[in-house]
Amino acid sequence: MEDLLEVFAGLTRPDDVFALLEDLFTVREIKDTSQRLDVARMLRMGSSYAVIEKATGASATTIARVSKALNYGAGGYGLAFEVLDAKEAENGEAAKSESPTAEGEN
Repeated sequence: MEDLLEVFAGLTRPDDVFALLEDLFTVREIKDTSQRLDVARMLRMGSSYAVIEKATGASATTIARVSKALNYGAGGYGLAFEVLDAKEAENGEAAKSESPTAEGEN
């Protein structure tokens, strides 16, 4: 398992990560994993199970498992949120610097 962890930690380009995921997992497994991250985001925002079920198609059991991991897990979702939040902030800063208003303020 150490080798797999080292490989994931060493990949920096999303396309490379996706290529590895495609080789390791079925398309269904990749979609299910992505769905769990969507569920975790929505739980973090305070969405109800019913709203999450409708928006993601996840079952109540899956939502409950993700909720349990968010509350009592190893912190992996929190680390994922840090990555996504940093990327969102980076994209927001890039959008600000490209806007005419931002240029006029400099």
